[in-house]
Amino acid sequence: MVEKYKYPKVLTIAGSDSGGAAGIQADIKTISALGCYGMTVITALTAQNTLGVQGVLSISPEFVVQQLDSVFSDIKPDAIKIGMIFSSELAVAVSNYLKDYKEIPIVFDPVMVATSGDILIEAETIQTITKELFPMASIITPNMDEGAILAHMPVHQVADMKIAAKKIMDLGCQNVIVKGGHLKDSELTSVLLDSKYNITEFQHQKIDTKNINGAGCTFSSAIASYLALGNSLYESVELAQEYIYQAILQSQNTQTGQGNGPLNHFFNPSKMIKRNL
Repeated sequence: MVEKYKYPKVLTIAGSDSGGAAGIQADIKTISALGCYGMTVITALTAQNTLGVQGVLSISPEFVVQQLDSVFSDIKPDAIKIGMIFSSELAVAVSNYLKDYKEIPIVFDPVMVATSGDILIEAETIQTITKELFPMASIITPNMDEGAILAHMPVHQVADMKIAAKKIMDLGCQNVIVKGGHLKDSELTSVLLDSKYNITEFQHQKIDTKNINGAGCTFSSAIASYLALGNSLYESVELAQEYIYQAILQSQNTQTGQGNGPLNHFFNPSKMIKRNL
């Protein structure tokens, strides 16, 4: 009897974007494009399009736990991505549930600010997610705006990103990468600080496009996908950096909506899939 192939499985715990560019929708596209099987636990519903966020409705912690039970009782994930956690109660519920699955790598994208600049998280939730979820995560992936909030300092250039990464690491993180997509330079730099406080810089040329909506969601779910495929954390970050660069590059001549459009998740990333199975 021929053994059936089992897809590497990635669970995304995040909010839904009605416009299809970010959140759960971006995660599922990324996970699928990279050859993994995606499951979802939806934490919030957003009324959202390429122009901005018009409304957010948080899902109750009880129903989020019910979704988690459904997934874990049947399709245990090989990696987990966490995105929007809208309330303190929800952060505690997710943390309490995942404490029983410490062997599964977690990529946490602390979603606080949308591409449009809209605030997506309750202020009192930040302290809770820092305490409950940061220590559980294999890596934290804030952008510069989120890094500034977490580090309590302005973050405008690469030197600031390095200082902010150290301050965020001191909150109890295992690894942190501060994404440099908001830099004004022609070359964008992201700063990875690992558990031994070694710094690695990842650089790409800036692409002239408005199609960057969901870039943070895509990056974090790409890291989770590469981890599920058997790569090391460093390899997963490196591959995710290249994947998101190509997804943005291959979207620059398209237009979806009137504002910040989506990435091209299906640009043919199969050549980038690295399996260490």
